[in-house]
Amino acid sequence: MPIELQCNACGKKIKAPDSAGGKWGKCPMCHARIYVPLPQANDDDELRLAPLDETEEQKQKQLMLETYRLTQDILQEREVSDTPGPGVGPSPEVSDEKLTGFIVRYLRQMANSELDDAQRTADLIVPHRRKAVTILDDFAKTYPPDPDLADVSQQLLLRFIRNLRTRIS
Repeated sequence: MPIELQCNACGKKIKAPDSAGGKWGKCPMCHARIYVPLPQANDDDELRLAPLDETEEQKQKQLMLETYRLTQDILQEREVSDTPGPGVGPSPEVSDEKLTGFIVRYLRQMANSELDDAQRTADLIVPHRRKAVTILDDFAKTYPPDPDLADVSQQLLLRFIRNLRTRIS
């Protein structure tokens, strides 16, 4: 029975003898090089199957269940890590004096170009927005707002105050 194939280049259907199976040839139409596959086995031949190994199937199911459980655990860990953990949440109340100290420290760090330290100090101020805005408004009205900031120009201090106020609002 001849081998039927189709040329990949021109799409023409080709019939090749069984002896050409597994070899390269040329398309009679476009002369492109094509591979002639091995002849297929008769459909009448009985397909031999191996017996089903039920223990292997059970192992496969167990592995799939384990994979599912692990995936769910990982997803739940991600969800948990996105939410505040213990000790994170509403920040404890801080006194006005302590918050004022944080703000003075922030302004001093900004004046000294200690930007990383100022960033960390601002992170301590942000949870206390309402109190901090009131203190910053009072600072903006007086110069110098604190003796530790007497060497910083009023214009520069006002800029730092405005910057922090914008950040926490």
